[in-house]
Amino acid sequence: MATLFGKRWKREDLLKHVGDIRQIADLRLSELCDGPGRGVRIAEFKTGSGFSFTVLLDRGLDIHDAAYKGISLAFQSPAGIKHPAYFEPGDIGWLRNFHGGWLNTCGLTNVGVPGKDELGKYGLHGRASNLPANLSSYGGKWLGDDYEMWLEASIRESSFFGFDLQLSRRFTARLGESCLKIVDRVENLGESECPLMLLYHCNFGFPLVDEGARLVVSQESVQPRDAAAKPGLEAHKTMESPQSGYAEQVFFHELRADNHGFATAAIVNDELNVAGFVSFRQHELPNFIQWKQMGTKEYVLGLEPANCLVLGREVERQRGSLQMLKPGESLELVLYLGVEAGTEAVGELVRKIESQESILES
Repeated sequence: MATLFGKRWKREDLLKHVGDIRQIADLRLSELCDGPGRGVRIAEFKTGSGFSFTVLLDRGLDIHDAAYKGISLAFQSPAGIKHPAYFEPGDIGWLRNFHGGWLNTCGLTNVGVPGKDELGKYGLHGRASNLPANLSSYGGKWLGDDYEMWLEASIRESSFFGFDLQLSRRFTARLGESCLKIVDRVENLGESECPLMLLYHCNFGFPLVDEGARLVVSQESVQPRDAAAKPGLEAHKTMESPQSGYAEQVFFHELRADNHGFATAAIVNDELNVAGFVSFRQHELPNFIQWKQMGTKEYVLGLEPANCLVLGREVERQRGSLQMLKPGESLELVLYLGVEAGTEAVGELVRKIESQESILES
């Protein structure tokens, strides 16, 4: 049963109050009609709890904005939403189309810095975020006393004489909940072995990210990516106020998983009594990267599950950790994005993360 407005509801009782369940929870498709984002199809979800988010169908099935009861959860960059036709795939051209967003999909054949290896040149963070999707299905349905909304679509990174990877993604969100589930399946449709590098760039922003907000994880270890991050290691879990000229700090974490195999990271704002989180199945996503960018107008905390680091494909190959998919081989990945609010709920989330209990158990 859904919990709404402080009460548990059976389907039959709730539907006595409305002519259409979409009055409370909805999934709506539309299209941007102005500016550089013109023509980008979007899917807007609302669950009835005050939780809402927008999927960019023509931008790699990314999530752009997300909010809970008027509190913005996601960082948005000055680049804004741009149509994939504006994408500059070489070198660091990816940054010109970086909309930020609650989820920015990096990959599928490179994550991190641009470069060149035996398979050819590759740009920053790959092409996935700028690939338009083929929509398979969407809608809402009752499952007993629970109402579930879903959207399924796929993107394909392919070229003649090149790679041919397809990512099929399913979003699900339920009435009354403040969490969404993402299930991805990546398949090699080509005739030769193909690299797979995938990172979920989950970007949390103001007002959730603010001075004094803190990162909560259950970690085995953490190390700075480079010399720029090393001075910030001791305070890597604490957010500062925006600073002019701030140099990004990136940290590589080794997290502990719960008894279901999921690792969770949260950003907690004790002033607002709100926490945003990402929880992911660690077997397929063994790496967790923290991107701490406390710059003026570039103020964001990235929580990033991945199957690689952000050092580029050639370095991943040298490390012996470059994942390859054989022809016809596929991989399923699962993660959750959500929010908790109120002293009790936030405190329970923190307790479960620190004690490695599943946050997904009812």
